[in-house]
Amino acid sequence: MRLYQQLVLFMLAATVLPLAAVGFLLLSSAEAELAARIDAEQRTQASATAEAVGASLMEVVDALARSAELINWQAATEAETVGGLRLLYGQSPAVSAVLKLDSQGQPVGAPVFRAQGLEGHPGFQADGVARMLSSVPVQQLRAGGKGQAALGSAYVLGESGRAAVTVAVKLAEGEDAPFALAEIVFAPLEAALRRRPPGALGRVDLVDEERRILASSEPERRMTTLAPELVAHLLAPVAMEPDSVRSFRVEGPPRRVSVARVTRGLRFDVVVEVDEASALAPVRAMRRTVLASIGAAFVVLLGFGALFTRRLNQRLSEVVQGAEAYGRGELDRRVAVRGQDELSELATTFNRMGEELEAARARMLSWNDDLRVRVDEATQELRSAQAQLLEAQKLAAVGQLGAGVAHEINNPLAGILGNVQLLMLDRGPADPDLTTLRKIEQSAKRCKEITQNLLRFSQQRERADLRPVDLNAVVRDALSLTEHQVLSDGVTLVTQLAPGLSRVRADPGHLSQVVLALLSNARTAMLKAPIRRLTLRTGQRDGSTFLEVEDTGKGISPDIRPRIFEPFFTTKDVWSNVGLGLSVSWRVVTEAGGTLTVRSEVGQGACFTVELPRA
Repeated sequence: MRLYQQLVLFMLAATVLPLAAVGFLLLSSAEAELAARIDAEQRTQASATAEAVGASLMEVVDALARSAELINWQAATEAETVGGLRLLYGQSPAVSAVLKLDSQGQPVGAPVFRAQGLEGHPGFQADGVARMLSSVPVQQLRAGGKGQAALGSAYVLGESGRAAVTVAVKLAEGEDAPFALAEIVFAPLEAALRRRPPGALGRVDLVDEERRILASSEPERRMTTLAPELVAHLLAPVAMEPDSVRSFRVEGPPRRVSVARVTRGLRFDVVVEVDEASALAPVRAMRRTVLASIGAAFVVLLGFGALFTRRLNQRLSEVVQGAEAYGRGELDRRVAVRGQDELSELATTFNRMGEELEAARARMLSWNDDLRVRVDEATQELRSAQAQLLEAQKLAAVGQLGAGVAHEINNPLAGILGNVQLLMLDRGPADPDLTTLRKIEQSAKRCKEITQNLLRFSQQRERADLRPVDLNAVVRDALSLTEHQVLSDGVTLVTQLAPGLSRVRADPGHLSQVVLALLSNARTAMLKAPIRRLTLRTGQRDGSTFLEVEDTGKGISPDIRPRIFEPFFTTKDVWSNVGLGLSVSWRVVTEAGGTLTVRSEVGQGACFTVELPRA
């Protein structure tokens, strides 16, 4: 059995398993039992408080209704009315003021109240009458019977900060009967909320439908709003019977809450809230005890582990030093291997890793050199592509100008050519003017050929007829047209056409023009050269097929090389073809998806290379 397995089994058997199993079983059992007891006590307290609140409020309302039925208010005199209101005022110390209203809800006479309170009644100010009138709509009682009562919405008394509610009591039968309004202050209810069993935790709140706290066991919470997390639970669509109690748990901080609806048709809830940290303090104390026991066991275990592993430190330090040496780049460092245990296997692994890292570093240095070369090549290709882009921009600009010029020249040129041909028809062979007219006709045809070449370069033409073409056959056809002229100029013609060449994708007619233009330029460049050799070479490389036209002429100087593909630019001593040969060739090769490049040295000739994609 390996050392680490022995150590793990020892830890589990000596401390971790016994302490963890016993401790967490005790914690789970105690926490579940305590939580159940808290929930039960909360539900009991919420239910009893709701019953007490409902009974207290309905006792006052019932007393007011019974007292109102004893008096004939419609036939009562003013003094009897005041006496009846005082009777209603005295029904409960929670009543702070009583007021009589007519059937339309307008005050009749002065209200009965005490500004400073009397015999336990809360104080009242005369400006509170408007508050009483707005809190309960008496019109809903017009169809009711004598003694029927209705509670309004709760509000806060600015003088004392206590909550109050107004109750309306109908004083007679019929829709024209008057009403009595009585303001009931929740002061006795707060006293009831504060009377809780000894040792009870948390607080008790009485809230209305708007989730305002009307009364609380903590007076400073009066007329505040419940916390949002409590409101969310209270507003949840959960069906509650009038006598049922609902319990739930909220976070931030964790609390356990029970809610009971006040019975007897009142729209109030009693909320009992207990802080979970305080309620579960015994369980948490037990958890600390268990954790302390586990910690003590681990301390003892660490002591024994230190003694057990002390003899291994020296060998481990050797392995660590070897690893640090590898980190510093000393990949030739090796760790001594002694014994047959796990540390010996680790040392062997480190030595093997050093050998692999050393070999990997050598490979990486080689790759870096290769990468540097490739980056330089890619940079050069990028610069070449940028130069070609600039050429394309120049060609586009010149092409737009050339198209307009060619169109303007073609029209009068066609008239000149037609008139000259008409004049030639009227002249006989012996006419001395016939020779002159023929020269004019040849010049006009030459001008027309120039404008057609210019239009071919500049106009947005239809797509070329690209199809598989035998490049060697195109070269042979072009040579058949110009070979006699090349040989007559004393040029040695060398053809190196690779056999079995793959077909290229191009327009055969356009490609013939490219070959003829390159042959013509090469022949002209060698007119004054001491050695005249023209080489045509075809072949394949990197997935494409190429044609090279190489001459031994005067070459192209570096300062004019970027302009050789521009229309009308020429370096020929004899000005011919108006400098459109290379520009048109460049356009044809580009349309076919290929490239046209040149390499040249002054006095050493030039080599034009056409690369075309395979078909």
